[in-house]
Formats: sequence, C-alpha cells, structure tokens
Amino acid sequence: MILAAIVAVVLYPLIWMVGTSLKSQEEIVNNVGLLPRRFTPGNYTAGWSNFDVSFGRFFLNSAMVSLLTVVGNGLSCLLAAYAFARLRFRLRGVWFAVMIGTLLLPQHVLIVPQYILFRTLGLVGGEWPYLPLLIPQFLATEAFFVFLMVQFMRGVPRELDEAARTDGAGPFGIFRHIILPLSRPALVTTAIFSFIWTWNDFFRQLVFLSQLEDYTVPVALTLFIDSTSQSAVGPMFAMSVLSLLPVFLFFVAFQRMLVEGINTSGIKG
Repeated sequence: MILAAIVAVVLYPLIWMVGTSLKSQEEIVNNVGLLPRRFTPGNYTAGWSNFDVSFGRFFLNSAMVSLLTVVGNGLSCLLAAYAFARLRFRLRGVWFAVMIGTLLLPQHVLIVPQYILFRTLGLVGGEWPYLPLLIPQFLATEAFFVFLMVQFMRGVPRELDEAARTDGAGPFGIFRHIILPLSRPALVTTAIFSFIWTWNDFFRQLVFLSQLEDYTVPVALTLFIDSTSQSAVGPMFAMSVLSLLPVFLFFVAFQRMLVEGINTSGIKG
C-alpha cells in the first residue's frame, strides 16, 4: 500500500503533463484535473510546426549533441580512468585529488570562464556552434565518470595485467584486450547518464546556442512562452511529452546493462 502511494506521487506530474497536453487552452486554465474533458490532439501538430523551424529539427540537434557527448565521455573518461587506475606516473595521487576536487565546483561557476575561453577562440556562434558543448566531453572533463571507471577498474585483478605483460603486451595492449572488454558495464552506465543529462541540459545550451535552427529541445521549449506567459501552453506540454520519449527508450534499451554496471565492482573468484 505504501509502495503504491509512493508510485502514485512519483507518477502524478507525468500523468498530469500528458493530460494537459490533450487539453485546449481554455481548459488548461479552468481544469486542473488529470484528464481533459475534451481531448485536443491538435496540440501535437500545432507544437510540431509552431515555429519557422520544425520541432523535428530541435530533436535532431539534441540527438546529435547527446550521442556525440556519449561517445566523447566514453572514450576520454575511459582513457583517463585507465591512466589513474593502472599506470604509474609522477604526482598521480595529486592529479587524481585535483580531479575529484572539481566535483565540488558547481557548473554555474565554470560556465563563465568556459564562455570567455570559447569566445576568445572564436568557437561561440561559429559555423558549428555545438563545439563549445562537445569539446569538453572529449577531454575527460566529467570527473564523476572518470571516478566511476577508476573504481571499476580497481576491481579488475592485476594478475590479468601481469599475464598480459608476460605475453609481451604493453600498456595499450593491456587496455585494448583486457580493460576495454571488462569495462563494458561502466561504459554503459556512463553512456546512459551522459545521454540523459545532456538531453535534459538547459543552461549550457542556452548560453552557447543563439540561432533558432541550432536550438536543442530544452531551449526550444521555452519559445512557447512569451512575455505574457500565456501563449501556446498546450503545444508546449505536447512537445514536452514527446521530449521524454527518447530518454525513456534509451533507458529501457540499456536498463539491464545499467543495473549490471551499478552492481558490478569487480570480478569475483
């Protein structure tokens, strides 16, 4: 009974949003219930073509940025984690502590120097405006994912490394044939969270993207509200419902691997 009540509380906002996306503008103001008195599916078609640019363009922009972020975080964080977890180099502990320390910095503090840096390099508002969003992801700037992979790799027996060295493998060979295959659960966990966080990211994308055709879904959703805060609310909720589908499908597709990645801390036996 308690569990059912908790589920109802968690799902209430989602059900309310879906119901509101099917209400007319007048009913949204007068009916605060979950279900509409009269279904208005036209909100979806109106929201899809509400701007000069089709809302599908915003979906494509978000998908491109999110997928490239997944690739960048996966590759760069895996390489950085391998260096911290398995290699020996000077001041390794110091650099690892510095990396962990960056977790204490809010993203809102970092966005100003990042904007100044990319603006100085001429990457803000350039021919490909997504570079400021993507370049940091290929440089292992996500300390959380590096830490996650380091902890995972520390659970892999070092005897496997010694056996590989006996067979003549170097650091790259050990990474390619041992660490990379065994790190699949951690990579999947990184991919899922990278996709969800990037798809839902609003602030950084709002700062770096200025052209309508370059907007991603979170930024485009704000265009439905004008200065009166009363315009196109129904279509906005309709597009909000559609924006949840990619995240939901991505999570469902990799749910089993996500649980495996969270539960796996090494190799037993």
